[in-house]
Amino acid sequence: MGCYGTIFALSSGRPPAGLAVVRISGPQAQIAGIRLAGRLPEPRRATLAVLRDAEGAPLDRALVLFFPGPASATGEDLVEFHLHGGRAVVAAVLAALAAVPDLRLAEPGEFSRRAHANGKMDLTEVEGLADLIAAETEAQRKQAFGLASGALSRRVEGWRARLVRALMLVEAGVDFSDEGDVPDSLLAPARAEARHLADELAQAIADARRGERVRDGLTVAIAGPPNAGKSTLLNRLAGREAAIVSAIPGTTRDLLEVHLDLGGQAVTLIDMAGLRETEDAIEAEGVRRARARAASADLVLWLSPDDSPPPPDLPEAVPVRTKSDLLAAEARDPQGEERGAGGAGLAISATTGAGVEALVALLSRRAEALTGREPALVTRARQREALEGALAHLARAQANAADELLAEDLRLAARALDRVVGRVDVEDVLDALFRSFCIGK
Repeated sequence: MGCYGTIFALSSGRPPAGLAVVRISGPQAQIAGIRLAGRLPEPRRATLAVLRDAEGAPLDRALVLFFPGPASATGEDLVEFHLHGGRAVVAAVLAALAAVPDLRLAEPGEFSRRAHANGKMDLTEVEGLADLIAAETEAQRKQAFGLASGALSRRVEGWRARLVRALMLVEAGVDFSDEGDVPDSLLAPARAEARHLADELAQAIADARRGERVRDGLTVAIAGPPNAGKSTLLNRLAGREAAIVSAIPGTTRDLLEVHLDLGGQAVTLIDMAGLRETEDAIEAEGVRRARARAASADLVLWLSPDDSPPPPDLPEAVPVRTKSDLLAAEARDPQGEERGAGGAGLAISATTGAGVEALVALLSRRAEALTGREPALVTRARQREALEGALAHLARAQANAADELLAEDLRLAARALDRVVGRVDVEDVLDALFRSFCIGK
């Protein structure tokens, strides 16, 4: 994707809608705006105008705005038309722009890519914008907004500035190595700064898994023996018939995933084959997949109608006694008085809904414990890996006795931080990232 020419696109949602926003960015944006609107308003002031095609036929009455570069969202001259959001109106305006020489339809994410290329957004802010567009839950929105607003960028810039100062001290020590005690007075603060930075990076990296959980969603595996009510619970939580429910044990053979917003957190529920020994080859493969998926899940619910404990390979599973409606019926004596159903922990009936609200509350508490109340600083594996690279160089810097090697490791650590914000070696990342954007973004 190249940042060349003048581009245009619909930047708002798909019509029909109450309003549609068409953006034009590039060196010919002013010419295109004048061609359709007759004239452009003062910068950053909205003016009502009749848009016309090349033959002078009216297209729509719209608000027109002009943002001259570099003081615009893309860093280039930028014109916006705020139209009525009908399909025919939008199509007519886009067709009129396509007829203007040297204009072309934007590629996915090209407006944001130009903003990045012109220094308006760094890579972490672009990633935050992508996450904000894709956010489905309140936790994802808060985290993405922080990233898009530059929370990680500012922290990385602070770390990098301190690294550069430490590097300057080391290089000055090397340059003045013949001046008696000068090197020690310079090198000691540099090494101390490297230690402090390493501690801060290690803390940010340790917190990264929490950010990735929020962004990607928590995985909750629903495990248990056959016919324990796993699929019935999945359907109850999903609010629809997502899984086939049958009284025949072993109905579920493969993994079934359902995505939910649970208390503001993105959660993926995974229904799976009942865990038991079987000679059926297909069911055995389902059991193998179930065990593997449960082992990698953030949380495992162990469902059992008879309080059987989780297997040894799932020691942290949360026990949930199922079919409490049947237990309650069995617990009544001939006079109809209720007795305790027995058993410890949470008891539910996925059929009647009894206890499910308490289970949802438990899941919400566990999700909050895993993701925290405050948005994480690091939210993507790419960011974490770049910080891990910087931390590795800082660790090696502390172990190096030679001043020249210390300087080189500090320099490499700074370069790794540059990768976080997209200053170096990120073209492949940019290509993949911007392709995930919509056309008008």
